[in-house]
Amino acid sequence: MRIAEQVTFGGSGLNRAAELRGDADAVARLAAQDTARVLPVWRGKPLLAGGDLRRPGWLPFGHDLLEGREPPVFLGLDEAGPRFACDVSGWEPDQAAGTLDAFYDPSQQHPPGLPGDHAFAELRGSMPLMTPRDAELAAMARAVLGWHQTHGACARCGSRTRMTMAGWQRDCPECGTRHFPRTDPVVIMLITRGNSVLMGRSHHWPEGMQSLLAGFVEPGETVEAAVRREVLEETQIRVGQVDYLASQPWPFPMSLMFGCRGAALTEAITVDPVELESAMWVTREEMMDVFAGNSTQLKPARNGSIAHFLIWNWLADRLD
Repeated sequence: MRIAEQVTFGGSGLNRAAELRGDADAVARLAAQDTARVLPVWRGKPLLAGGDLRRPGWLPFGHDLLEGREPPVFLGLDEAGPRFACDVSGWEPDQAAGTLDAFYDPSQQHPPGLPGDHAFAELRGSMPLMTPRDAELAAMARAVLGWHQTHGACARCGSRTRMTMAGWQRDCPECGTRHFPRTDPVVIMLITRGNSVLMGRSHHWPEGMQSLLAGFVEPGETVEAAVRREVLEETQIRVGQVDYLASQPWPFPMSLMFGCRGAALTEAITVDPVELESAMWVTREEMMDVFAGNSTQLKPARNGSIAHFLIWNWLADRLD
């Protein structure tokens, strides 16, 4: 797919400078530069800035919000200067939000001492507004800090691990095991039959929302086999030819989405009620109404997601 990397989080050519991660002195010198900035992330929500929260809210080293936190993770070298990320989940807002564990958290938290247009906010709401570079940095920050939060203990011996390699590794001091940031492979598939696309609805999604089927790749399984297995398990539809289209890093919490298209060999749907609430075939004309906002029954996949990207380009006949 020629426009594959235009998907949100698709990459911006950031210089991640991985060769510097093991050089603590070099990273310290970068952090001491006047242009160095840190992106705070609070319970999975990056600090965003601007009237529509479309850019990361970078803070200088030494800001009060960053004091007493875990060492920052080195993200890379942006043209504007070195970029880092820091978990500030220990900060307590004046009013706790009751929607933090929801599928989409619309609440915003405003740290004191910052402009009014700065807030910790759900990245899903801002991702389609961001520049490719800002989106890549925000996704990196959210994903790698989320990994640190859930992998503080050694999977081999259970001992507490420590952050090394500028945040891109955790080492166990007891058994010597080294742990690296985890990325889970997921297939998401545009399954078509004639003029229709297969859509499904998960139990916890907002009312009316439909999207492409998706599922985790299992050990010892190819991407193509995972596409066929997931579609069969969830809908009992058999899939023939499978082609890769595009990929998307998905930091909710730390996946890599492999976007594929597949040709359905059968049409009758039998939904697995454990996996899906419902599934249906949607014609191209019906999907155009959905994207135009003219459907009272269906809502499109969220803008910025690879599902939205694949469906939109299917409608535009740009999947080559």
